[in-house]
Amino acid sequence: MATPSSPRKNKGCFGDGRLDGEALIDLLKALNDTNGMINDWNAFLVSPCYSWSHVICDHKSGNVISLSLGSIGFSGTLSRSITNLKFLTNLDLHDNNLTGELPDYLSSLVNLQNLNLSRNKFSGFIPASWDQLSNLKYLDLSSNNLKGNIPEKLFSAHVFNFSGTSLDCGTKLQKHCVSSASISGSPNKSKLKFVTIGATCGAVVLLLFGAIFLHRFNFKRKLNRDLYVDVEGEDDSKVSFGQLRRFSWREVQLATDNFNESNIIGRGGFGKVYKGVIADNTKVAIKRLTDYQSPGGEAAFLREVQLISVAVHRNLLRLIGFSTTSYERVLVYPFMQNLSVAYHLRDLKPGEKGLDWTTRKRIAFGAARGLEYLHEHCTPKILHRDLKAANILLDDDFEPVLGDFGLAKLVDPSVTHITTQVRGTMGHIAPEYLSTGKSSEKTDVFGYGITLLELVTGQRAIDLSRLEDEEDVLLLDHIKKLLRGMRLTDIVDPNLTVYDAKEVETMLQVAMLCTQGSPEERPKMGEIIHMLRGQGLAERWAEWEQIEEVKNEEFSRLSHQFAWGEDSTQDQEAIQLSQAR
Repeated sequence: MATPSSPRKNKGCFGDGRLDGEALIDLLKALNDTNGMINDWNAFLVSPCYSWSHVICDHKSGNVISLSLGSIGFSGTLSRSITNLKFLTNLDLHDNNLTGELPDYLSSLVNLQNLNLSRNKFSGFIPASWDQLSNLKYLDLSSNNLKGNIPEKLFSAHVFNFSGTSLDCGTKLQKHCVSSASISGSPNKSKLKFVTIGATCGAVVLLLFGAIFLHRFNFKRKLNRDLYVDVEGEDDSKVSFGQLRRFSWREVQLATDNFNESNIIGRGGFGKVYKGVIADNTKVAIKRLTDYQSPGGEAAFLREVQLISVAVHRNLLRLIGFSTTSYERVLVYPFMQNLSVAYHLRDLKPGEKGLDWTTRKRIAFGAARGLEYLHEHCTPKILHRDLKAANILLDDDFEPVLGDFGLAKLVDPSVTHITTQVRGTMGHIAPEYLSTGKSSEKTDVFGYGITLLELVTGQRAIDLSRLEDEEDVLLLDHIKKLLRGMRLTDIVDPNLTVYDAKEVETMLQVAMLCTQGSPEERPKMGEIIHMLRGQGLAERWAEWEQIEEVKNEEFSRLSHQFAWGEDSTQDQEAIQLSQAR
């Protein structure tokens, strides 16, 4: 599966969510949350709109429109990063200990309607540029160390409060410090007024968006009936649309030049992937499922559409939309110009530059964060079940993105494993999954370990050419043998001329821990991220070496009786049970 423009450059269905998220992280650093009250803002999520506290978004555009950060205990300053939240209409930071002068760059937030900075330690003057905040309906700067003139237009706010300051207002100056729609009562009244205004605005916005959505939906249905009569049996599949776009079959045909074979950029277990361009000139990757009525085909389609509604992370491939007819199921993704990790490891054209060690490390960490999100932050948890270098895509900044969720499966947290048909790619499949068909998040951990070996060696998980040198076919067994001989230089990709030997050793050790025969012994993805940084790795590695030493001794004693070792992943019967994708 190949695909896509960076989320930074293509808003898609998530708006400016990634940029807004980065702005919020920078803002939080400057606010100085010493009490750790904000602990769910995750820099690796694509958008802050789905799980971040104190944040409200316009879910149609994906932009942050409200920040309610009052009474949290901040003691820092207001960062310029807030100017990146260009659609912000509500900013509430009352009852904190923020210091410094009121920033003049707040004037660029021209959409602000509600601004509450009361009961802080701001000092100095109100910037004259705040005259540009012409949409303000509610303004509270009370109980700050402010002085000087108040920009005239700020008195136009329906509700304002400058009391408890040394600003030029009061009976002697013929300027009221508090508006006639008084907010000078108790803090509870102020909050109630604030909430009332916000709720009213929210209700109006929701009603407006609802009306627009119904109008567009009815219009599109009519348009499809009128224009695309050449499509036999357009199917109104009962799929939850969410924020996904439904493409007409004609749009998909035009995007791919009627599925021209020259546009094929990949083949997967459920169909072909085509490069395409939709009407707004956005490059896309279109996955056409092969015979969706075959076992697993329709389920794969429904599963991918369902998963995208709950899995939102910067290291997970997002789905733009889909298309259905009576005979076809198609998924539309962003196109990723840098293709897959496997391409850069093994399929480069002459003159193209391979992945350096820094990029390979970034891929290892990004893939780990994506899996950690699927396993530990999604409810129900999600299994990928086919992690490999070919399914890790690279955006314009070479940030890794996990793709091809056709094999993913939703797992209820109360169930430890699911018995199902074995799916995946040989060499990446955990031994317990091969032999029993039971998968868990630890099967993904195994696949991740093999992927780390791919990153270090540049080799495939299975390579029959090694038989000519009487070497192990499976990459895992081959690397284990080289590690026993401490042959690090024979392990590292020959194309990788510059690397940190200690970091390579760390990655190999983590890979070995991830690919242990017993799933219970494999670490969780959250633990793996720490171990990649060297945290807690030494203890786990020492235990692994002791276990391996015992296994090797047993193997030596029994080698004349068995063709394969107890911990070998080459289970011939299991291999016959599985189908390579």
